[in-house]
Amino acid sequence: MKKIGRLEKPDNLGSAHMFSNPMLERMSRTHISIPITMFLVLACISYYVGYTETEISIGTGLLISLGGLVFFTFVEYMMHKYFFHMDHDTPLKDKIQYSVHGVHHDYPKDKDRLAMPPFVSAAYSVILYLIFKLIMGEFAYYFLPGFLIGYAGYLSVHFIVHAYQPPKNFLKALWVNHAIHHYKNPDSSFGVSTPLWDYLLGTMPKKD
Repeated sequence: MKKIGRLEKPDNLGSAHMFSNPMLERMSRTHISIPITMFLVLACISYYVGYTETEISIGTGLLISLGGLVFFTFVEYMMHKYFFHMDHDTPLKDKIQYSVHGVHHDYPKDKDRLAMPPFVSAAYSVILYLIFKLIMGEFAYYFLPGFLIGYAGYLSVHFIVHAYQPPKNFLKALWVNHAIHHYKNPDSSFGVSTPLWDYLLGTMPKKD
């Protein structure tokens, strides 16, 4: 039983068994609703603290939140391109890359591995809060929710793209771009929730 590493000829169906320890294996999975709910609840708490404990106006707070959301889309793109698709040219990097993202490319239909486990998501939230609070002080109470709402939106889009057929409207472009990334060219279409940064940074898939 293989613990972490590249598995033989995945068929894009089923699920990888990554850990021989059943507890670790279970902890590597999560229903998509858990991190989404977690991020939205934390966003609401942060909004409440910002509204009740600071003098920041609602209008200013909403603009800051919008900035947090846009910043998330940039972080999403950069993480996907440079961390999730890092060159796995050493055994350690190979294990890291596969465990955080490569397994998803081998088994894109595995709905339990479309998001990081809850304890990882919680750690992300705490670290982000500390970083934002250090950099921007009380404005972090509005910037963090924008970021977390962007994260929840990304998880929602990613789940829907993998779980359902593409709609017959403008949102179909998200399905098409992500399908190209998975099945045709993994070096393009790194934006899941928006193709904005792919357009700006030149990684949109080339038209045949």
